[in-house]
Amino acid sequence: MGRSPAPKVETDKMQDDKEPQGNPWMKSVMIWSGILLAMLLVASMFGGAAQPAGNPLTYSEFRQKVQEGSVKEVVLTEDRATGTLANGERFNANLIRDPELLKMLNEKGVKYDGKPTEQGNIWVYLLIQSLPFLLILGIAFFVFRQVQKNNGSGAMGFGKSRAKMLTEKQGRVTFDDVAGIDEAREELQEIVEFLKDPSKFSKLGGQIPKGALLVGSPGTGKTLLARAIAGEAGVPFFTISGSDFVEMFVGVGASRVRDMFEQAKRNAPCIVFIDEIDAVGRHRGAGLGNGNDEREQTLNQLLVEMDGFEANEGIIIVAATNRPDVLDPALLRPGRFDRQVVVPRPDIEGRQKILEVHTRKKPLAPDVDLRRIARGTPGFSGADLANLANEAALLAARKGKRLIASDEFEEAKDKVLMGAERRSMVMTEDEKKATAYHEAGHALVSLHVEHNDPLHKVTIIPRGRALGVTWNLPERDRYSMNMKQMKARLALCFGGRIAEQLIYGKDELNTGASNDIQQATDMARSMVMEYGMSEKLGWLRYRDNQDEVFLGHSVSRAQNMSEETAKLIDDEVRRLVEEGEKTARKVLTDHLDELHLLAEALLEYETLSGEEARRAIKGEDIGREDESNRPGTPVSGHAGGLPQIKRRPRPFGDANPQGA
Repeated sequence: MGRSPAPKVETDKMQDDKEPQGNPWMKSVMIWSGILLAMLLVASMFGGAAQPAGNPLTYSEFRQKVQEGSVKEVVLTEDRATGTLANGERFNANLIRDPELLKMLNEKGVKYDGKPTEQGNIWVYLLIQSLPFLLILGIAFFVFRQVQKNNGSGAMGFGKSRAKMLTEKQGRVTFDDVAGIDEAREELQEIVEFLKDPSKFSKLGGQIPKGALLVGSPGTGKTLLARAIAGEAGVPFFTISGSDFVEMFVGVGASRVRDMFEQAKRNAPCIVFIDEIDAVGRHRGAGLGNGNDEREQTLNQLLVEMDGFEANEGIIIVAATNRPDVLDPALLRPGRFDRQVVVPRPDIEGRQKILEVHTRKKPLAPDVDLRRIARGTPGFSGADLANLANEAALLAARKGKRLIASDEFEEAKDKVLMGAERRSMVMTEDEKKATAYHEAGHALVSLHVEHNDPLHKVTIIPRGRALGVTWNLPERDRYSMNMKQMKARLALCFGGRIAEQLIYGKDELNTGASNDIQQATDMARSMVMEYGMSEKLGWLRYRDNQDEVFLGHSVSRAQNMSEETAKLIDDEVRRLVEEGEKTARKVLTDHLDELHLLAEALLEYETLSGEEARRAIKGEDIGREDESNRPGTPVSGHAGGLPQIKRRPRPFGDANPQGA
C-alpha cells in the first residue's frame, strides 16, 4: 500500500559457409592502394602531356620571326617547333604542314634539326588505356561482394538469412550456467544426448524430436537454456529473431527461411534457435490481411522446411515465445514442434541456485545469506535476480566497499521492487505527516487482520512515483489465493484512506489513495466475474475466456450481458469493497492509540521493518542502535496484486501520479 502524490495539471545471419574473414589490415591496404591508383590514373588522363619549356608562339609569329632573322636555332618534330631566338630567349610553337618552311630556314641561315616522335610499347599503351576500365570493374566487384555479405542487409541481400552462428569461441554456455529450471532442463537433456550419440536412439528406432518450443514469461531463461543445449552438445548454434524474417517486400521472408535451412544443412548437426517466434508464427487468417500476405507466406515456408518432403536430418529447431496462444496450430503439431517445454518462474530453491550462479564471481561478505535473499524475492525471474545481484554490486562499489554485504542486497531489492529513494523530494511537514498516517493505517490493518501476509517493511520515503510504501511478503511461494486472503487484502487496501479520514476528517481527503482504490476495485471485480466468489452470481465466468496474454499479463474482456446481470455484478463488487472498508475501519478505530504510535515512529525513523513496527505499536524501543542504519531483515513474501502466478509481485504502493 502507498500514498500517491497530488495530480499535476500539465499539457503533456547467418554467416557465409565458414568463409574466412581475411586480414583486416591487408584489406585496408588494398582499398587505399586502389584509391591511390585511381587518383594517379585520373591525373594522367586529364593532366595531358607535359608542355615544353619556353615562350609559346603562334605559327604566324614563328614564321615572321624566321623572316626577320630573329631565330637562331630550332628543333623540329612532327607537330612542334622548339628553339632559341637571337636574344637567347626560348620559344615553342605548333607546326602545320608548310612546304616553304625548310626553304625559308635555309635562306635565313637558321640552324635546325629534327627529332623523331617517341614510340612506346604497344602492350604498355594497351595496359594504360585499359586500367580505368579494370579499376571500375574491380570496384563494382568489391561493392557487389560487400552487398551480398553483411548478413543480407545490403541491397542485393534481401533473400539472405540474418541468422548468426555462435561457436565456442564466442562464449560457451553449459547447463552449469542454467539454474532454477530443472524440469525444463531435463526435458531438453535428450536432445543433447542425441547430438552427442545419435546411434543410442537410432538402434531402437527412436527419432529425436524435430523441434522444441520453450514457453515462459520474459526473463525466465529461454534463450539461455537454448544456448546451453548447444554448449553441452558442442554443435553450431544459429540464432535469429522471428521479426528478422518479415519484410515489406513479398517473398523475402520465405527466401530467408530457405536460405537459413540451406546453411543449417551444411553445418548439420546443429541447432537453430528462433526467438519470439510469435512474430512470424501467428495463426493464419486471424489478421486483417488476406491469406496471401508476406507473413503467412513466410510461415508456410517455415512449416514446409520443418516437416516437408525433404528431411532435415541433424537440424533441431528450438523456438521461444511468451505468447503460445497466438501460434498457428500447424506449427505446434507433432513433427514440427514435438515438445512444448514450459520454463516457469523459479521457486525458492531455484532462486537460491540462480543467485549462486550470478554471485559466483562477486566477492560476498560473510553476512550474506543467499537462502534468505531467495525467500524475500518471490516471483522474481532469472533476469530479475541477475539484475538484483548487479545492483547490489553497484551499490557496494558506490560506497567504496570491497565486499558486497547483506545491506546492499536489501537496498537493491527495495530499489528493484519499489524504485529508487527520492530523498531530494521536498515535502511539507503536513504532507509528510499525512503520508505517515496513511502508511501506518496500511501497516496496522496488515498486523491485525487475519490471513494477511506478514508485514515486511513500511516507509514514508518517496520511492518511484509513490510518496510512501507498505510492503507485505508471504512466508512461502504462493500460486493462488483463497477467499479469506482476498477479503483481508481488500481491507488492507483501505487502511490508508480510513486512517487519514479518522485523523483529518472527511473534508480533508486527498488523492493519495487512488491506487489503493484501483487495486481493491479490480480485485473485487475479479472475485465476482472470474473466480466465482459471489453466491448471487454463482460459478459462472462473466468475462471472455480468451484472455489476451502479453508479456506475462492477462487482460480479460467483458462479455455481452443483460442490464440486470451488469447491475448485479456492480452490486456485488460494491458489497465486497464495503466489507473490506468496514473491516479496516473497525481495526483502526479499535487501535487508534497504536495508529498514533506507529505514525510517530515513522516520522522519526522514516523506514521501519515489520518487527520494528510491532515494537512501535506496543510502545517499546524499536532497538535500533544507529538511526542511520537500514532497518529490518528480509523475510519471505508476496507483494500484492491479483493472484496471478505469471505477474511478478509488487508492493502495495500507489504508483499513479495523476491521483484519483
